[in-house]
Amino acid sequence: MVPVRYEVNQIVELKKPHPCGSTQWVILRTGIDFGLRCVGCGHRVLIPRSKFERAVRRIVALQAETSAPGQ
Repeated sequence: MVPVRYEVNQIVELKKPHPCGSTQWVILRTGIDFGLRCVGCGHRVLIPRSKFERAVRRIVALQAETSAPGQ
């Protein structure tokens, strides 16, 4: 099985919904731990890579990065 490459600003769908009802999360940080932000309510979590990889259902999209004003 080919390992999946996860990148910052990707939107992923997890198997279990967040209490707000959303199943989509934005990846904020990768590494041994993953930093995620809920698309529905903005809640941030930090979870171990092994737990994250089991919880991912699919990669939804790559979130467009916003540039700072004046750039």
